[in-house]
Amino acid sequence: MSLRGADTLGGRAAVAGIGATEFSKDSGRSELALAVEAVGAALDDAGLAPDDVDGMVTFTMDTSPEITVAQAAGIGELSFFSRVHYGGGAACATVHQAALAVAAGIAETVVCYRAFNERSGRRFGSGVQQREPSAEGAALGWVLPSGLLTPASWVAMAAQRYLHTYGLEPEVFGHVAVVDRKYAATNPAAHFHGRPITLADHAASRWIVEPLRLLDCCQETDGGQAIVVTSVERARGLRHPPAVIAAAAQGAGRAQEQMTGFYRDDITGLPESGVVARQLWRSSGLTPAGIDVAILYDHFTPFVLTQLEEFGFCGRGEGAGFVAEERIPLNTHGGQLGEAYLHGMNGIAEGVRQIRGSAVNQVEGAGHVLVTAGTGVPTSGLILAQDA
Repeated sequence: MSLRGADTLGGRAAVAGIGATEFSKDSGRSELALAVEAVGAALDDAGLAPDDVDGMVTFTMDTSPEITVAQAAGIGELSFFSRVHYGGGAACATVHQAALAVAAGIAETVVCYRAFNERSGRRFGSGVQQREPSAEGAALGWVLPSGLLTPASWVAMAAQRYLHTYGLEPEVFGHVAVVDRKYAATNPAAHFHGRPITLADHAASRWIVEPLRLLDCCQETDGGQAIVVTSVERARGLRHPPAVIAAAAQGAGRAQEQMTGFYRDDITGLPESGVVARQLWRSSGLTPAGIDVAILYDHFTPFVLTQLEEFGFCGRGEGAGFVAEERIPLNTHGGQLGEAYLHGMNGIAEGVRQIRGSAVNQVEGAGHVLVTAGTGVPTSGLILAQDA
């Protein structure tokens, strides 16, 4: 059972620095080099030195361990280091754990990072190639023999049920792709800079796994992104206004699996996102009406719609209409569909830029930004806020 009351983490830590490599399809260098470059850029953005860092957090799916990155980046002693599981679901959880460490006094300055050659090296979109026997792998044993071999095929199952339940056609997913690409077109860092699309373009793109088309599927990217977390008080004395962590949460639903939870009572929603949503609203005291910008994890378009519904921005089955009417600025960096696929870490950076007022597609008066992490897996989320 998830928490029923508000937690006390909000307002005790802030993001003070963000840094990234370029986003490409062939970086030409190692994942360790990408991680070190991103970490260095984030520290420089914050006005901090490697010796200021005493904590590191990353993903379990990472070839560059915390202590190796620390050594290569010139960081000294560490009092806290951690990894978060479940792929893209870990994105906001890295910041969550960093904030917990700062709030508890275990560390003063924690760097969260993600770096991979996801296009030129391992491609997550290619699905399961080889897996050692494990308890969590048992779930895959039920679906792989049926031909459900890739993330797109796993999402397609839920997406098909969603369309059937609400009497919709696959074209509704195109609204997410069009909005993301609109913002990517004006973002020089985005892979699809200068290349917006229309609903007709979406409908004309080839099928990947029905009902998902090519333009429903995110980028595969080489690159790195790092986030620096410290106390709000310390952040106030650094280079940029703090992006205060107003709330942070992790969540796993009942009967949770990794992308293959097809035996739940209802597969048209994302219960793990519901767990995160309830805790973020409880702890921040906010409601959807108080959010100025939404940076929602968009590895596949259907799960953007269901996230909006789980977080209460609209009713069940109404996500497509909500996006089509652009009732809230969504994925203003272009998202993973338009900017880059960095397992959601670049979305956190965009949330920070919106709070600072420095985003390419800046939303005027952005005081609260919702950022979410990977869905279909145990997930996480953040609400970032301006300093009071």
